[in-house]
Amino acid sequence: MEKMKIEIQNETIEREAGITLLQLAKEYENKSEADIVLANVNNKLTELYHPLHSDCQVEWVTTKTTCGNESYKRSATLLMLKAFHDMTPEDEDGSVMVQYSLSKGLYCIYTGKESLTEEFLLKVKGRMEQLVREDIPITKQTVGTDNAIEVFKKHKMYGKVKLFQFRRVSSVNLYRLSGFEDYFYGYMVPSTGYLKYFDLYLYDEGFVLQLPEKEKPDIVPDFKPQNKLFQVLKQSSSWSDTLEVPTVGALNEQISKGNMSDIILVSEALQEMKIADIAKRIQEENSKFVMIAGPSSSGKTSFSHRLSVQLKALGKKPHPIAVDNYFVNRDKTPKDEEGNYNFEILEALDVEQFNKDMTALEKGERVAMPTYNFKTGKREYKGDTMQLGGDDLLVIEGIHGLNDKLSYSLASESKFKIYISALTQLNIDEHNRIPTTDGRLLRRMVRDARTRGIGAAETISRWQSVRNGEEFHIFPYQEEADVMFNSALLYELSVLKQYAEPLLFGIPKEAPEYPEAKRLLKFLDYFLGVSSEEVPKNSLVREFIGGSVFDV
Repeated sequence: MEKMKIEIQNETIEREAGITLLQLAKEYENKSEADIVLANVNNKLTELYHPLHSDCQVEWVTTKTTCGNESYKRSATLLMLKAFHDMTPEDEDGSVMVQYSLSKGLYCIYTGKESLTEEFLLKVKGRMEQLVREDIPITKQTVGTDNAIEVFKKHKMYGKVKLFQFRRVSSVNLYRLSGFEDYFYGYMVPSTGYLKYFDLYLYDEGFVLQLPEKEKPDIVPDFKPQNKLFQVLKQSSSWSDTLEVPTVGALNEQISKGNMSDIILVSEALQEMKIADIAKRIQEENSKFVMIAGPSSSGKTSFSHRLSVQLKALGKKPHPIAVDNYFVNRDKTPKDEEGNYNFEILEALDVEQFNKDMTALEKGERVAMPTYNFKTGKREYKGDTMQLGGDDLLVIEGIHGLNDKLSYSLASESKFKIYISALTQLNIDEHNRIPTTDGRLLRRMVRDARTRGIGAAETISRWQSVRNGEEFHIFPYQEEADVMFNSALLYELSVLKQYAEPLLFGIPKEAPEYPEAKRLLKFLDYFLGVSSEEVPKNSLVREFIGGSVFDV
């Protein structure tokens, strides 16, 4: 048979044309630090069942990578759904709704006649383990969109029905596992034998499918309830239900009916009500320093301004301060292990100067306030000063706001801590959630291009470093907050779409960031676009697309 050359792991090998990636992966599994679940073939992400027919470059994708870990979690979700399906009698209705991420896992709701008890959950887990031992192939079949819609109707997956009513594609990829079929956004592992690590925990009205993280792909982390975060997520889901927009398909339906004005206005009103409640708590506790923290692109700056407006309405005199203005100059910015500037760690800030200024303000002294120029990489003083009176308070926002090391000179009892994040409450459909990180990445990409002169490829290349910083410097402090605020808006991805797509299309195919750009473009294709004209000038979305009344 015809031979072909394959460049792989710094060597060139010859194999017969038609060999599958899975067959090839078996040759390298003992050399790999983790399970090989996908491959990049000529810089194109590919599932392992694919055969190779010509000379190519192959790079393995393992469960120690973000992409590989997501593939594992997606496939484990299919495994869990199949197990629930097998445990539900054919003459009974029963379904699982994947809601959101919680404690390194996925929080899900089960609806069926069988009560969701510890005993029932153990039976489901046992069925999952049996399926893993049987190492059943996870296969993919391409069917016409109309046929797929009929399949979804049969399985009462109405979120998927609506989703594909607004897709322009003529075909759909269905994944099948031993007679059970479903649609998933993203690629899957080859078989159930790869899915050895998981656990199930009862929690609140549902359960959590606990799964490994990429740092330790063969260890299931302990389930640690995040009660404050969960309550915020639960409230956001109830808002989605109020607006009758739980999924992307439902959102697209509202757009097609011309109802987006109401969706935008009500979404903004719900956020404003929450901000007003927070302002009232600050007034009641007579706090002097309001510390606002959250991961990148959460909308901290706009939130601090809007909170300040509400505080003014209560008779307070708030002064917003962006911790970003205390970045050290670019030549002194620490770098990560890959040699890139690390703006996410505390050492990227001039902590001493920040505390000196905050202490002076607390004493009523007049202080010269800095502004950081992101394009030049320097902290500048342009004559802006600040002085506090008796009724004034400081609204301080930055990713390290909940870390007392940032504000070590300020008394703990004088601080009111707020954690803010864009916790996407919208799901693609019943079983495909929208990762919160995707929403924030798109926000950051649009803002970076508009205000910082940074292209989409560079934003993508830095994103993993940003997320690593969040895991160490932000997320550990979130449950210490006095209150949590969800800055995500139901409609925002339909608005961001028109800004992000041109940036993503500008990334060339040969760029290392191209696979991620392609994935995000496919993701945005689920959404019908919406004009930004009706987005209020004080909206958190304006911080990223421009036109904010707060000039951020």
